[in-house]
Parts: sequence; C-alpha cells; structure tokens
Amino acid sequence: MSTNERLRYLLEQVQRHQATQAEYKELLQFISDDDTGDVAQQLDAFHGIVPNTANQAEEYDHAYWQSVVAQILNADKSLPLVPVKKRVPFLRRYWWAAAAVLAIMAGARYYQTSTKPAPAIVAAPPVKDVAPGGNRAMLTLSDGSQIPLDSAGNGVLAQQGNTRITKLSNGQLAYQSAGTTDKVLYNTMSTPLGGQYKLILPDGTTVWLNAGSSINYPTAFAGSERKVTITGEAYFEVAKNEKMPFFVKANNTTIAVLGTHFNINAYKDEASTNTTLLEGAVKIITPQQQQTLKPGQQARVAAAGQGIQVVDHVDLIQTVAWKDGFFYFNDADIPTVMRQLARWYNVEVTYEGNIPERAFTGEIGRNLTLSQVLKGLAKTRIRYRIENGNRIVIQP
Repeated sequence: MSTNERLRYLLEQVQRHQATQAEYKELLQFISDDDTGDVAQQLDAFHGIVPNTANQAEEYDHAYWQSVVAQILNADKSLPLVPVKKRVPFLRRYWWAAAAVLAIMAGARYYQTSTKPAPAIVAAPPVKDVAPGGNRAMLTLSDGSQIPLDSAGNGVLAQQGNTRITKLSNGQLAYQSAGTTDKVLYNTMSTPLGGQYKLILPDGTTVWLNAGSSINYPTAFAGSERKVTITGEAYFEVAKNEKMPFFVKANNTTIAVLGTHFNINAYKDEASTNTTLLEGAVKIITPQQQQTLKPGQQARVAAAGQGIQVVDHVDLIQTVAWKDGFFYFNDADIPTVMRQLARWYNVEVTYEGNIPERAFTGEIGRNLTLSQVLKGLAKTRIRYRIENGNRIVIQP
C-alpha cells in the first residue's frame, strides 16, 4: 500500500470512528516525521473527507473533531511534535495542510487571506509551557471576606442573610433563597486571567464569566427589578419574570431584558462594549440613545462615545465560542487573536515593528497548552519570541 493510500485509509478510519489506538499513533507519526512537507500537501489533497466549513458550515461537527483530537493525543502522548519544515503557500486553505501537526491536535481549521509573500520562518526558542485556563474564581462576600472557588469543597460555602451559597458537584455556584429579606447584601464573583466560572443567581438566571471578568449582584432580588454589574465578558441566560425586569450594567451601557440569552463583551482593552442577542429581546440603553435588538443582532457602544451601532447577522458561534470551550476567529487580525490568548493563558503580549496585516479564520480548542497554540501560529507565518517565560513578543 502506498503512502498516499495509507494516509487516506487512516483518515477515513478516524472519520468513521473506527481507528484503533495503533492507527491514531501511526497517523500522528506520519505527520511528526514529515520533514519535507510532502505529507502536509497530501493531507490537503484529502480535504474532501474533512467537512468544507467555508461553504458548508452546517456539516462541520465541532464536538466530533474535538473527540478525535482527544483520542489521538491519548494514543501516545510521548510522540515528538516535529514542525513541518517545508512552507506550503496557500489561500483559504485548511489548517490541516498549513499546520498539520496542530491540526491533528486541535481539530482546528484555518485559512490566511493575506496574499503578501510570507517571510522566512524563524524557529521559536523553547518556552516553559503554560497550561490552559480553567474553572477559577474568587467570591467576595458582603463583609469583604473571600472564598477561592477553585479550591473550595462542594456544599454550602456561606450564608448571606436568608440566602445559602452552595458549590454544586459540577463546580458551579448556586444561590438558594429561603424567603424575603429586609436587607440587600451584595456579592462579587471575579475570574482571574486564565479563569472562567459559571454562576446561578438567586432568581435562577445562569451566568458564565469569561477570563478577567467580574459580576456584582445581590444575594436575593427584591423590589420591582433585578440589577447586576459586570466587567469583562459574560454570557447570560436570564430567568423570565415580567414583573421584575433584569438590568445589566457594563461600562457606559445598560441592557434591559425580561428573559433572554445574550453575550456582553465589555473588556477595557476592546474598542467597544458589544452586546449580542441570541434569543428573546433586549433594549440597549446609553445616556443618549436606546435601541432594541433582535436575535442575531449586535449592539456596539464605543468606549469614547454614547452612540449605538447595530450590526445585523453577526456570527453567533464566534460570539459564544469561549463559553463552549474553543476560540473561534472569523477574519480576525493578529491583535484580536492575541488579546484572547493573553486573557486565557495569563500572558503579556507586546509588538515589535510593523506587524503585517493578516486575517485569520478558524477554531482552536481552549484546552490546548500555550506551546501547542504557538506552534500552530508559527506555521501560519506569525513570528514571535518568548521573554521571561510569560511575555510573547510578536515580530514583523
């Protein structure tokens, strides 16, 4: 059996969920031993068995490919990861061909839209690996005392008035009210860089906090409305209660809802506060303007202004990818990519010289280590070096 035939057989076995551990190991070894780039080109020729997400997004099964990755990695974690040495020019080509090793590891798809000649690749120096982020958060109670949630055991953590705070067996935090309260107490949950957490508010509303974010909220909702304040990024699934509307304050924006699913990105280092509606209806309120959103729309409020820009037909998968466990880039420039990586891996990113304009589309699992992600970026012609173990310098 020729090499081409063997590669096709192995890929088809993976696609059909019929590959043995030995076959996963053999496939990874094929790619690891590819010193000439021939295997990468042959893999590109086989892209027909990989769903064409550029034109048929509905056929792409993210969960399936992530399971493939896990099986391959478990086949033999000791196998060396040897970069593909031959540069393969491409336009809108799958990550499978451009960075074959990381493709197998990440189940990712990638293409580069720049047509400028690629600079010579400079091998990155060895770097102490950085683990991906995880479920990490700090809970600050009304009296100022703090509970590190990632190290706290399951069960009741504290009592705030008539409300009991419980860490559930799945790791998320829940508030259970035992009745009305005369005094309103406030808690704050904050995630560090490299952390995320899930919270169930006293009214049953579910909140996911992304890295470097916080939410301030009452331990029991009373009166005619529910109000919370966030920094960073959060995804809400608001419990419906028409008699008590829900308000979220983020920077210079207030979001008013009755019951809905939406995402708010309010990081200070982003150009605007973006509210994206997935289900239901929300009203965006600034001191100068109000705007009601429909599902699939995004409201952008610039940090320096009060006007609301509404964008139709936004990519909802991209918006909530962080909540679902992966990075998703759609024509993203280098700074956009690196801001997300910096938050999740808790590293500093700096730039040196004129950084070339490139746009990237693809997805990467958030469970990869930093070195795995950087190896993939090196294949896409991003040049970098590591300083002091936690600073990435992007080079022209």
